[in-house]
Amino acid sequence: MKVKVISRSTDEFTRERSQDLQRVFRNFDPSLRPMEKAVEYQRALNAAKLEKVFARPFIGAMDAHKDAVSCMAKNPNHLKGIFSGSMDGDILLWDIASRRTICQFPGHQGAVRGLTASTDGRILVSCGTDCTVRLWNVPLPTMMDLYDSSNDSVEPLAVHVWKNAFWAVDHQWTGDLFATAGAQVDIWNHNRSQPVNSFEWGTDTVISVRFNPGEPDVLATSASDRSITLYDLRMSSPARKIIMMTKTNSIAWNPMEPMNFTAANEDGNCYSYDGRKVDEAKCVHKDHVSAVMDIDFSPTGREFVTGSYDRTVRIFPYNGGHSREIYHTKRMQRVFCVKYSCDGSYVISGSDDTNLRLWKARASEQLGVLLPREQKKHDYHEAVKNRYKHLPEIKRIVRHRHLPKPIYKATALMRTMNEARRRKEARRKAHSAPGSIITKPLRKRRIVKELE
Repeated sequence: MKVKVISRSTDEFTRERSQDLQRVFRNFDPSLRPMEKAVEYQRALNAAKLEKVFARPFIGAMDAHKDAVSCMAKNPNHLKGIFSGSMDGDILLWDIASRRTICQFPGHQGAVRGLTASTDGRILVSCGTDCTVRLWNVPLPTMMDLYDSSNDSVEPLAVHVWKNAFWAVDHQWTGDLFATAGAQVDIWNHNRSQPVNSFEWGTDTVISVRFNPGEPDVLATSASDRSITLYDLRMSSPARKIIMMTKTNSIAWNPMEPMNFTAANEDGNCYSYDGRKVDEAKCVHKDHVSAVMDIDFSPTGREFVTGSYDRTVRIFPYNGGHSREIYHTKRMQRVFCVKYSCDGSYVISGSDDTNLRLWKARASEQLGVLLPREQKKHDYHEAVKNRYKHLPEIKRIVRHRHLPKPIYKATALMRTMNEARRRKEARRKAHSAPGSIITKPLRKRRIVKELE
């Protein structure tokens, strides 16, 4: 007598990492799934709504300064360390993970206007309005837990006194040189008490300086005469200069495309330029309603973060005209400095209310370790949202951001002014001789002239 039985392997019929969930077998024949698009659209709609439900970008505030935070710097050798300087001359080293101070660097008698760390992360360079440049020895990441934050006995390695106040400092990405901005651009070496080189073009104060990540000898500066200037240390004179309609407060180079840089302007816009052709902006990033004070690129080069005088922090795509995110709190005042973390997952902002604030770069991102099934679910939600992002209801949900009332009103007012200006130009052109009035695009209109 024969008995026929069905034998099944447990591994073939259960999901991985789970012995109690049955594996689902799917037949992807389109004729068997007539409602596939409707089901996917509903899933995309739910994913867009869930993203808003779980959008909690603010992680915490770091409060130890006694005055407004004026500048920040990342430590390239330590992922969770960041330096901050304040208007009362105090410099702190923070541990972002625990949101506490690790070390203090006292000594400046005026506002600290610039901070930067060397390539190996062992030397911190600070400068301020007290006309001094100070070099500090940074504690190693393995020794940070042994430092007592209440100990103020850290002494600078060197103090260089100069004849004018400093407004910014930046270190070469590879090398021992760093540049300071003030009445002129000075190039310093770690082992010299005097600048090894100085550049000057005009008599106005230089307010920001940034070295190029790809070419160690190229740097860009902005000055109070509304100019943006490119310098090359291998040349005896500046290379190129453009003068804009309004002042540029800060400059950031794209780390993945080192020929491109973005300028944070006083008119509330950011302008992306190609360093090889600066007579026209590649892209104009608009959304802020007041002066943009600082800017910093993510390590991937795909996004940058800006801090503004309108008390908001915004995240822009590198080639997009409008911001992807806007961060604000009721207590946060004017934002003077912003930084991306070294892994691109977080954003740190320093504001006038003496606080540093830690934000998620992705507002609805889940913190902690994700299981493989959770990661697959998030990837699937992103895929269906991206597939149906052009449909009106999903586009409206994804794009919506809550704005503070003053910013909402200022945005509406700016929109009205721009529409009025556009109507006026159109009427003037319609009642003039053909070709007598040439309207420049905004990418060129903000540049007054270019100097070689």
